[in-house]
Amino acid sequence: MSERLTRDWKPFEEKIGCTFKNTDLLAQAFIHRSFLNENPRIGFDHNERLEFLGDAVLELVVTDFLYKTYPESPEGELTSYRAALVNAVTLAEVAQNIGMNEYLFLSRGEAKDTGKARQYILANAFEALVGAMYLDQGYAVAETFISNVLHVRTNEIVKNKLWRDSKSLVQEKAQEHLGVTPSYKVIRETGPDHDKHFTIGIYFGNEKIAEGRGHSKQESEQAAARSALEVKRWLD
Repeated sequence: MSERLTRDWKPFEEKIGCTFKNTDLLAQAFIHRSFLNENPRIGFDHNERLEFLGDAVLELVVTDFLYKTYPESPEGELTSYRAALVNAVTLAEVAQNIGMNEYLFLSRGEAKDTGKARQYILANAFEALVGAMYLDQGYAVAETFISNVLHVRTNEIVKNKLWRDSKSLVQEKAQEHLGVTPSYKVIRETGPDHDKHFTIGIYFGNEKIAEGRGHSKQESEQAAARSALEVKRWLD
């Protein structure tokens, strides 16, 4: 392994319960594209191909689990459960909890950013880790790992109905209780074009109810809608 990619992987392997036969695969899962721009001769590729593979493995494992766990749930609800489990926010939280942030290979610029951009990097690295684990250890080991770190969140998501689309729900509630349709306005845009951050307000008529922040307008609107539901105590 290249000196530029030296890591003591044993503590991480112990934490995830998996010892890799090929630690180069494990290392590749943590290599962000930006790192190669500053280290083009390290002899490794970035993690995007592993991410592509891991995304497919993750979706199959989660889909199989949900299908068997909720036999009475219709297809639409199962799709929403899955989306809540494998979105960037959830995956980044899981990645953070298992210590992946400490092992990332990033450019100097990316290493300084600890906001939304890091969240997406962590989520993608988690998918890449699943891909690397699948190649190195097989489907059963990857399935067990995903079950241990991700399926435990399912009960909370279903119990608290966190799988619901916040924008649709807040519109339904606002029309039901107040007879108004929410509107959204961009309050602030910050950051360069490749790393935009948006702050968006949700309004009932002329009254601003809450704000949401995100890496895209869609994400910010969902965050604002979620905040409005909390403000109005419409989460049942």
